[in-house]
Amino acid sequence: MKENNVYVGMSADIIHSGHMNILKIASTYGKVTVGLLTDEAIASYKKLPIMNYEERLKVVEGLKYVDNVIVQETLDYSKNLKKIKPEFVVHGDDWVNGVQKKTRERVIETLKEWGGELIEVPYTEGISSTSIKEKSLKTVTTEDRRKSLKLALNTKDTLTFLDIHNALSAMIVENSKIISGSEILEFDGMWASSLTDSTAKGKPDIEAVDTTSRLNTINEVLEVTTKPIIFDGDTGGKPEHFTYTVQSLERLGVSAVIIEDKKGLKKNSLFGNEVPQEQENIENFCQKIITGNNSKKTDDFFIIARIESLILNKGLKDALNRAEAYANAGAGGILIHSKSESEKEVFKFINSFKSNINLPIVVVPTTYNHVRLKEFKELGVDVVIYANHLLRSAYPAMLNTANSILKNGRTSQLEGELMSIKEVINFIPSNPS
Repeated sequence: MKENNVYVGMSADIIHSGHMNILKIASTYGKVTVGLLTDEAIASYKKLPIMNYEERLKVVEGLKYVDNVIVQETLDYSKNLKKIKPEFVVHGDDWVNGVQKKTRERVIETLKEWGGELIEVPYTEGISSTSIKEKSLKTVTTEDRRKSLKLALNTKDTLTFLDIHNALSAMIVENSKIISGSEILEFDGMWASSLTDSTAKGKPDIEAVDTTSRLNTINEVLEVTTKPIIFDGDTGGKPEHFTYTVQSLERLGVSAVIIEDKKGLKKNSLFGNEVPQEQENIENFCQKIITGNNSKKTDDFFIIARIESLILNKGLKDALNRAEAYANAGAGGILIHSKSESEKEVFKFINSFKSNINLPIVVVPTTYNHVRLKEFKELGVDVVIYANHLLRSAYPAMLNTANSILKNGRTSQLEGELMSIKEVINFIPSNPS
């Protein structure tokens, strides 16, 4: 008598009694093949796995009831099912609803082609990989936190980062989540900008908030979140200052710092009376990148170069020349910036850069904000940073609430209109007492 083939799809990031129960039941139907989801497949519908594919493979291969393990490259089982044509697929009944509902329907349709059957095991109450993982992430190590950006870049097509200005805003980024079809949409990390940090502290000028103060904010954020942080390093300052910044950020568990190729101390670009900064020459900026890299203790920390050529109207050719030089100097990524409302020049840069250099590309689409995430993915953008949005939405809501209390002598639920970051800063006195 021919032994039946049984297929079980698994992430196997955290093995618990519920998984073992499914495998045990599956083994009663025949020879069990586990389709182990890749990191990319897992990331398509929930958070990145704690262990990578190779680590999870070793665990599953050693499990009782498992006869064979093959790779499952997508959440959709169809490719593997059509290859091995199992008589049975075994899964927990927790996928009848939620993000895997369509996956389940596709499995049933595929099995019909050869008369296969889906066996659904009752969900084990009180136990889930997600809940266990959330508990374990509360004790995430500094090393794990720092590595998380590199892992995400190697796993997902395009990452989304949202600006933070304090621990509360960081918790919003950490926990925001919506379900869209078979996907769980959430932000991949946090952008710690100097602009919103200084504004949140009531300082109209970026230079009024020193690095130590900003690092204190980062430390507060790290205490209550787990996602990777990219730090806005402005120009990086003097080389000896940049060395200190890199070492401090790396030690805390931050994943990357972005420095822009302008000269001197960073000025607040939202004020019209500041002296415009000039672009640093290529040789000096490359040396700053080299200095930063020599200061690192690990390969998990990125120094990303922000190119200002398009901002300063020096053109696409200058931007590409600088990108190549910065890459050769050891930059871990390139941020191409623009104040144009059109994305055309940025897109031209990305196409040219990607055809020659294999480094992560970062964009901040504040002015060309009509471009959707799908377009950035198609172009091959690695990180999209949405800057200033939380502070811009929070300030007018708080202001309207305060005015309403003064006017009406009571509280009321209000929704403030979105205010530009410049308008927010204008409420702060130039010389706060």
